[in-house]
Amino acid sequence: MSRSAHKLILFTLFVLFGCASEPSQPQSAPANNHATPVLVELFTSEGCSSCPPADAWLQQLDAQQPVPGAQVIVLSEHVDYWNHDGWIDPYSSSLVTDRQAAYVRALGISSPYTPQLIVDGTTELQLENKKQTAEVLLKAAKAPQIPVSIGPIHVRGPTPALLRAHIEADGTSSRHNADIFAAVALDHAESQVLRGENGGRRLQHVAVVQELVKIGKLEKGKTFAQDFQLKLKPGQDPENLRLVVFVQESGPGNVIGAALREVWPRSQSAIGVALARIDRKTLSSQTPARLR
Repeated sequence: MSRSAHKLILFTLFVLFGCASEPSQPQSAPANNHATPVLVELFTSEGCSSCPPADAWLQQLDAQQPVPGAQVIVLSEHVDYWNHDGWIDPYSSSLVTDRQAAYVRALGISSPYTPQLIVDGTTELQLENKKQTAEVLLKAAKAPQIPVSIGPIHVRGPTPALLRAHIEADGTSSRHNADIFAAVALDHAESQVLRGENGGRRLQHVAVVQELVKIGKLEKGKTFAQDFQLKLKPGQDPENLRLVVFVQESGPGNVIGAALREVWPRSQSAIGVALARIDRKTLSSQTPARLR
């Protein structure tokens, strides 16, 4: 069986049953120069009892990467309009609520709701309609995208730390002007919900948006290159962060390019822990006994 056929079977299983037949370890979407980036945004809330299944689906989509020919880049965007129903979502933001409202206007939807899934800024995903889900994701995997790249990420300074990276986008093939956004998101987040519709449940999330900022404009037929920096929230662990950059036509409209990079790659984290242990061991061996 060819690799592409095998991937298609796994994708079919994922759409039908919510998981592939082969177990996989949780991980953020791996960079693949030959895969088409597909941005999937989930508008959700810990105060909404209908949201946990969608949260779990998004985690599986991120970890298993089942869409043939695609690098699925996910974002969990927690709205704040559920906060008055007994539980204040610690990850909620009025900025996210405003972004969803913009989609409501652009897509001609009667009102915002959760959970709501938007693919590449233009199409609502209906998880209960498995045929539509498969068609939308497969179509997005074949859509033309412009190259977007994120250079090495550096985090410097005491709390609050400063995140820096170099962002590039090649818009020579684009037909419309577009905005460039950067989202800093938590790789993994969880809460023990005490009240509200999900009271008593422990909820888990992936790629939870903490900051979403517009960093520039991409003019049609031109390229973009800029250094980006952002102050992290106090106490944020760089080992649990990812940076997502996407290019979106105004409206909000079509997402024509996207990229993802872990702020602190797991391999780098493992090396850092090992070096720290070596340093402690070396320091201990060189410390006079009377000072130990």
